Amino acid sequence: MILELDCGNSFIKWRVLEAGRANVYAEGVVGSNIALIESLWAVPNLLLTRCRLVSVRALEETDKLVETLVEAFGVTVSCATSAVEMAGVHNGYEDFQRLGLDRWLAILGGYKLASGACLVLDFGTAATADFVAADGQHLGGFICPGMPLMRNQLRTHTHKIRYDDAAAERALERLSPGRTTAEAVERGCMLMLRGFVLTQIELARAYWGDDFTVFLTGGDADLVCDAVPQARVVPDLVFVGLAMACPLS
Repeated sequence: MILELDCGNSFIKWRVLEAGRANVYAEGVVGSNIALIESLWAVPNLLLTRCRLVSVRALEETDKLVETLVEAFGVTVSCATSAVEMAGVHNGYEDFQRLGLDRWLAILGGYKLASGACLVLDFGTAATADFVAADGQHLGGFICPGMPLMRNQLRTHTHKIRYDDAAAERALERLSPGRTTAEAVERGCMLMLRGFVLTQIELARAYWGDDFTVFLTGGDADLVCDAVPQARVVPDLVFVGLAMACPLS
């Protein structure tokens, strides 16, 4: 069995694949290394043989996770790294190593699935957009706060904005003007996120007309998918790129 990990700023997304197959045997999201090990130990008949991961965390944190995995399961761990070019995609950053690894892998995955020009929109702690031309040239992208950052900044820096997660969830049931603080904040942040998406699509059309594929990925992709009905929602797009960057065959 193959363990795949996407170690983001806030959470670790994991899944276990059956060796030689694309089938997902088990998967989950956790908030710490300890929770990851506990979740894996709870998987019935788990027999890990290999592991590959992508991490946007500090090197020390990533190294500690690798050590923990080796101690717990005795697996060899392959870590994705940056590249100037891979699988027909040319990294568009002036310093290729400064492009976040999660973005790089999502770009690789999007280009592979699209077989042409694509716009990759990722919604996690931050919201990111990346443009890849039909010839594989990454044109660059944009980064702005995602829903978690927007709401937390308002909660932190505005004393009278206080509400719980349940109120936040209820607030997003519709997008009419808010009549409570929770509704006003959550719906305002949602509309800012959708506005970000629509401006990216306009720019992509200026580049390629209608000849491009839009991908939505990340934990909050469902918040904007109805605003972009033509988009392909691929929750595990980073894992598609991870398999390309760290082949284990």
